[in-house]
Amino acid sequence: MPVSIAAIAMIVRRLVRLFALVPLTLAALILSPVPNGATQEGPAAAVEGTRAIEADMPLSALLGLFVARSPQQIADTLASLDRNWSDGYYAPLIEITGFTSNNRLRVAIFELLEKRSGESLGTDFHDWFQWLWNQPEAITADFDGFKSLLYRVVDPRFERYFAGRQQTAEIRLDEIRWGGVVQDGIPPLRSPLMMPAAEADYLDDSNIVFGLEINGDARAYPKRILAWHEMFTDTVGGVEVAGVYCTLCGTVIPYVTRVDGQSYTLGTSGFLYRSNKLMYDAATQSLWSTMRGVPVVGPLVGQGVVLPSLAIVTTTWGDWKRRHPDTTVLSLETGHRRDYGEGVAYRRYFATDDLMFNTPFADDRLANKQEVLGLRFAGAPEDQLAIDTAFLAANPVYRDAVGFQPVAILTDTSGANRVYDPAGVTLTDYDGEALATDSEGTAWQVAEEALIAPDGRRLERLPAHRAFWFGWHAAFPQTRLVQ
Repeated sequence: MPVSIAAIAMIVRRLVRLFALVPLTLAALILSPVPNGATQEGPAAAVEGTRAIEADMPLSALLGLFVARSPQQIADTLASLDRNWSDGYYAPLIEITGFTSNNRLRVAIFELLEKRSGESLGTDFHDWFQWLWNQPEAITADFDGFKSLLYRVVDPRFERYFAGRQQTAEIRLDEIRWGGVVQDGIPPLRSPLMMPAAEADYLDDSNIVFGLEINGDARAYPKRILAWHEMFTDTVGGVEVAGVYCTLCGTVIPYVTRVDGQSYTLGTSGFLYRSNKLMYDAATQSLWSTMRGVPVVGPLVGQGVVLPSLAIVTTTWGDWKRRHPDTTVLSLETGHRRDYGEGVAYRRYFATDDLMFNTPFADDRLANKQEVLGLRFAGAPEDQLAIDTAFLAANPVYRDAVGFQPVAILTDTSGANRVYDPAGVTLTDYDGEALATDSEGTAWQVAEEALIAPDGRRLERLPAHRAFWFGWHAAFPQTRLVQ
């Protein structure tokens, strides 16, 4: 989700026009007081100890920095904030530095941040965000109001993401970053046109695809197309599905979107959490975790809604169509004008190990964008496993467990990983193509939905997906790593 300089400039101009009309003492923007030390705890907080704190300055004073016309106005406003300092000011001030084009204001804010924190982090707001996220969360009692007012200028629909949402948030609101686009500014493919494999002459056998099969309906979603859209919604094998691709963190996860009789229409929110895209649902405008398939901010939080994830495989087009000659594949006729050439989308991002949006953590056991196979199951929510795909390529049969769930992972000659429930069977060998052999000498046919024995027994496929190491670790910092 690259942030365009032109887009930032346009938004700043709109902010200036808006806040020039807003009296700095507007009562509707004054922070609602709560008792000092009141807590609001969320399971995804980077550190223990969340505090919602009372602020002595109105929210409008912070937003008024956008319309300060002179160095003296900036100095007076920041001096007033300094005299009435609250640790809850760190988050909005850092966020303002990412929006303003006024370099004098940016420098003055960073000087105040250094004075109050005792840190010497310079003028890179990414560094300041990383510092902030490693402190106990301390946000003003109306920080959600700040974010809703700030971002509704970008897209009026953003207001519903934040207004009045502070008490429902399961993640830190100060970790929710704007990705540089409006709602569905990266347009999902809804009921996209598919074509038979034989007609897909735009694809080379070496092109990367994400393969999905449900109830015998095999479909391929080329990375070169999906990277421009980051989501598809469709009915596959009679199942309503949303396939979510976070290009920044390297994950593709298909979710079942009809649960307990309720269908959820998902889209791209325009915001990120720890460099992982947040989804939204059309009905409630709740924000959803891509990694976990659950609402994390908004009316659906706490309602017990969990979208089941499905198995998917990252492989080559040549290998997928050989295994599934009846597969369909995305057509280039998407209704959008894009350069769908292999490797075009996010070319510079994928070419280096650098991040576009940082996270609270740094873990150099693997390179940031080294791919891992990530496993987690509802029955053991506190257990997560990441396995280096280079390790799996060298170990075509790998056995492990996540919580109480044993897993058998087969890696074929193309490097694609498939995970199965061994159900007491010990797999020992894999030919890298069609057959896996167990310790009793039984040869199991390798299929997308299960391993199938000659006598009809099945070892069912388990959901798993690839991710960049930094993205998986950011979502699950306590994960176990196999490398």
